[in-house]
Amino acid sequence: MSREKPIQVKSGWQMLPLHLTMLIGSILATIAIAVWSKETGNPPWPLIATIPLIVVSAVFMCGFFTLQPNEARVLVLFGDYRGTVRESGFFWANPFYTKLQMSLRTRNMETQRLKVNDKRGNPIEIAAVVVWQIQDTAQACFDVNRYEEYVKIQSETAVRHLANTYAYDHGEEGETTLRSSVEEVSAALCKELQDRVGKAGVIVEEARLTHLAYAQEIANAMLRRQQAEAIIAARQKIVHGAVSMVQMALDELAAKEVVELDNERKAAMVSNLLVVLCGEAEVTPVVNTGTLYT
Repeated sequence: MSREKPIQVKSGWQMLPLHLTMLIGSILATIAIAVWSKETGNPPWPLIATIPLIVVSAVFMCGFFTLQPNEARVLVLFGDYRGTVRESGFFWANPFYTKLQMSLRTRNMETQRLKVNDKRGNPIEIAAVVVWQIQDTAQACFDVNRYEEYVKIQSETAVRHLANTYAYDHGEEGETTLRSSVEEVSAALCKELQDRVGKAGVIVEEARLTHLAYAQEIANAMLRRQQAEAIIAARQKIVHGAVSMVQMALDELAAKEVVELDNERKAAMVSNLLVVLCGEAEVTPVVNTGTLYT
């Protein structure tokens, strides 16, 4: 794999006066020689030196370039990688260098909404956002073809693999799922992405899911299942609380010797309290003027 290496280039402010003087001086010398030749009638043989000097000076002027903060220039000389300039400023380098400009700024990329199957085979829709930047300019330029497209395709591949690895929800106790284990899923996605795009000289700073839902064809069925599970869970808590309250009432009555209840009366009391505590509708009391036995 390619590896980035720094290269020293000259300051453009130091080289600019020299090359401007050379260019302007050669132009003025050419004009002066042409005038002298016309006035004296002598052959303008000195132009043999001044005209090539103008061409050389013009070529040297092509060596100037500027860099803004968080930008880099990859310098290549006739197919040979010579180094990368990362410092911002005004510089001059060999005019025959091919100067490939690259941005080192942090970038955001959101994948398309992908329709895939989760670990349990349920079709789901999933999308993610990836925050990345170039770390090694040589790898980005020479080891992959069009690194931006490479990162995009690998990101979608990683998201597909992530969806196949985890269940959407309703996992076993302690199981990592896409919906409930956000931090664990994000860390796993970031690690897989880094393994995939590392050869392109890219570092992944963050990766998170931005869209997660059941596919349209099973969304209604899954919604009904979630509603049923929510109702069952709520009922379980209501019943558990009601049983605890009934037990507390019986214990308090027995401890304070308010009334002595035989098994039949306890059963009636438990039944009535459970109806009152677990019922959804408001309870209308019925006053018994007799006893349980008449």
